[in-house]
Formats: sequence, C-alpha cells, structure tokens
Amino acid sequence: MKINNIKSNYILFLIFNIILVCNSFAQNNSRINDNNNIGWFNFNSTIKVSSKFSLNLEYQWRRDEYIRKWEQSLLRTGVSFNLNPNVQFRVGYGWIETFPYGDYPINVYGKDFTEHRIYEMITLNNKMSIIDFSHRFMLEQRLVGRYSNANLATEDEFLLLNRLRYMIRLQIPLKGKSIDDKTPYLATFNEIFIGFGKNVNENIFDQNRLAILLGYKFNKNLKIEAGYLNQTLQLGREITGKNVFQNNNGFLVNTIMNFDFTKLSNSKN
Repeated sequence: MKINNIKSNYILFLIFNIILVCNSFAQNNSRINDNNNIGWFNFNSTIKVSSKFSLNLEYQWRRDEYIRKWEQSLLRTGVSFNLNPNVQFRVGYGWIETFPYGDYPINVYGKDFTEHRIYEMITLNNKMSIIDFSHRFMLEQRLVGRYSNANLATEDEFLLLNRLRYMIRLQIPLKGKSIDDKTPYLATFNEIFIGFGKNVNENIFDQNRLAILLGYKFNKNLKIEAGYLNQTLQLGREITGKNVFQNNNGFLVNTIMNFDFTKLSNSKN
C-alpha cells in the first residue's frame, strides 16, 4: 500500500506533535503536574513461521528514577498476518504489572496492580525517497485490576477499559539511501492514546509518547536503537478538583531481533 503524496505523512506527524505541545503548555494552572525520570528497556522479537504468518514476543522493563525503581513490567505476545510487505495485521495478549511511582501513583491507594490486555493492530508501511514511514493503529480491551478498599492485599475486581492508539514513525538512514546491514539510522515516533467506553473517567486523553532515537542495523536479524523518550500521561481521577498529569522524561533502549523458522523447515524438506 503506497501513499502517493509525501505531504500526508508529514502532516500527520506534525498534527500529533502539535497535540503534544498543546497538552504540555495548556491549562497548567488548572492541573497537577507530576514529573518523573524514566528508563525503558525493550526487547522485541519476531519469529517467522510461514510466508504470511509470524509470532511476536515483546518484553518491556520500565523503570522510574531512570533505573532504580520499578515503574511497569509489560509482556506482550501476538500472531501477525502479513497481507503484503506494506500491510500487517496482528492480534495478541498482554500481561502488565504497574507499580506505585511518582508523587501521585496511578492506583488511588498507591498499590501495584495487574492488567490483562487483548489487542488488535494494523500497521501500514511505505517509503518516500530515503524515509521509511509506518502508521500503527491499535485497539485495546483492558481488564485493569483495582481495589475496593485500601485494606485489601490483592485486587478484588477488574474494570474493562477501552483504548485506541495511533503511532506514526519515521526512519532515515545516516548513510546510503536505505537501512541495510551495518547501517546507522535516525528514528522518531509519536503515539497518542485515547480512552473510550462507559468506564472511561478523566483520561479520554490517556497519554502521548514522543521519542527520538539513534539506531544501528547490524544485519537482518538484529537492530538496536536508543534515545530520548517523553511520556505525558493523564490519570483517570482528579485530586482536589484538578486533573493529574505525569510528565515523564528519560531514555528508551530497544533491541529488535528477527528469527526465520521457514528456512529450517525448508532445509528439512
């Protein structure tokens, strides 16, 4: 799937960066800001099992105070169907543990909580000149654990929350015209999260993530990228009549590995 006009990609990217800037500066006097320093360490793997299907495994080790304290643990699995090189569909499951961090923890009682998540995702890729674009649309059904009172040691109920996510990502090689083996590259992405449904509270705008990364593709099986990450997250409740926003800034490290099991099966045949 190709987009004929490169301007459409730039316009979408600019729109979501404008949203981030507006959210960062608007209504500062009517909300509470909680600033945190974060470090996210991510491992992503894709296991190709046929010409069309692949398995996905992802683990994210998210830390507060850069690396000293837990923020979140996220394990996500999935099955992907590749319609063609530019269109991919995926469904999967995520298991997330969120810990209390910052001055205003996400859980009202300051407790850790579990989340079980089902997701559906479509990714569209295209290339304009030397720039690789990807557009990722994700729908999530989240069963988020909560406590009915502060005396409980574990969650006694799970609330169904729905969320829509859109991410645009750009990649540019720093040498040559494409990101081939042994190629450094620059990447940036912006992702916005929107909550919806009967159980959504204050955070219809759920969060926004912006990153600028320097990457290196060693070969077709391994890429590593690292750089700056900004996360603006709105809590689902008010404190003293004010919305609470986390302004989380830090670094992101991604390790991306690909495995092709179709070659093994072909060699046995």
